Amino acid sequence: SGSTLKSAFVTAAKNHFPASGKMPSELFMSVPQYNTWIELVYNQNQKDVLKYAHAIVNNGFPEGVLMIDDNWQKYYGNFEFKPETFPAPKEMVDELHSLGFKVMLWVCPYVSPDSKEYRFLRNNGYLIKEKDSDSPAIFEWWNGKSACYDLSNPNAFAYLLGVLKNMQKEYGIDGFKFDAGDASAYNRDKINVFDGKSYGPEQSELWAKMGAEFQFNEYRACWKMGGQPIVQRLSDKVYSWNSLKQLIPDMLAAGIMGHPYTCPDMIGGGEFKSFENITAESIDQDLIVRSGQVHAMMPMMQFSVAPWRILDKKRLSIVKHYANLHKEYDEYILSFAKKASETGEPIVRYMEYEFPGQGFEKCQDQFMLGDKYLVAPILTPDNTRNVILPEGKWKDDLGNEFNGQQTITVEAGIERLPFYERIDR
Repeated sequence: SGSTLKSAFVTAAKNHFPASGKMPSELFMSVPQYNTWIELVYNQNQKDVLKYAHAIVNNGFPEGVLMIDDNWQKYYGNFEFKPETFPAPKEMVDELHSLGFKVMLWVCPYVSPDSKEYRFLRNNGYLIKEKDSDSPAIFEWWNGKSACYDLSNPNAFAYLLGVLKNMQKEYGIDGFKFDAGDASAYNRDKINVFDGKSYGPEQSELWAKMGAEFQFNEYRACWKMGGQPIVQRLSDKVYSWNSLKQLIPDMLAAGIMGHPYTCPDMIGGGEFKSFENITAESIDQDLIVRSGQVHAMMPMMQFSVAPWRILDKKRLSIVKHYANLHKEYDEYILSFAKKASETGEPIVRYMEYEFPGQGFEKCQDQFMLGDKYLVAPILTPDNTRNVILPEGKWKDDLGNEFNGQQTITVEAGIERLPFYERIDR
């Protein structure tokens, strides 16, 4: 439709993934997220979760959304805190709230076999079955072998939703990180589902629909939920400059597919092994700083590895500055988040989307945040890059003004994120 990327998107969104009129909690866009995965991995426990939260505050980072990751629960399919590692979970959540955090818990659709939950779900027909069998199928995934909820059964869907809602009431949990749900897990050649049709991506879609029932949600795997109030995190990035370069193209792609509420994974990457047994001397600190700068001018930014553990004083101060910069721009970002709930338009936009016909068709190393700010992060160990300015007048982060329709070479030391405000409107 029309002659531009924007006109094509607006029509496609209207016809295929219309905006719902709803959005996830505004806090996702206005304050940072903190995930305990990198620091605690499978040793999630009350003492260290609280230690992590207090360290955020004590190091001068903004309070935000705190996600307690995998292995807080007794086992998969169970939604009770491990008493040996979380002796007083309600008091923990209350303390986190008093510090200014919202609290989310990691969950998945898998169920440990030979558990009371497994037997209950099996007897009620709430689990996916083996092909041509009445026995529950056993799925092999990254944490072992488990049965899996069959969300195509409306009773199973309602039951799990009720369990999560009840947990919210009991502990004061604000929402959930919905992990797994990958379409590739649901192979129609090996399983039977309740409705006889929801295999592969359809189960992934049902898993995502559950999250839409909560204002605080997060997904990595998703399907056909464009236009919905779903927080979509990019697939896990590794700790590398190449992964850093991929953040902008992937965020741009997510937005143009109808997912404006997207998080560019975790600052520095989500691979925990990259941060095991490391020190400030053994890690490329500049990579962490540059990653944080990219996040700062995205709709969301998420920390996991603790910056105060791996950065020297100078670089820690820089990352903290950009965490607070993100918060400073919250009203601007939220204005486009709200617009996205009405029109579906992305928050992070291709240069071509805003400036058609000016030669930006293949430009994927700079982007527009809304329609006012051109962001051109440093994405390599070299502190130099070229920035292509569209027509008009622009003012950079240092206050310098430029005429558009030119390419400029920018020198940006580790403390600087180059970005440009459109001032000719």
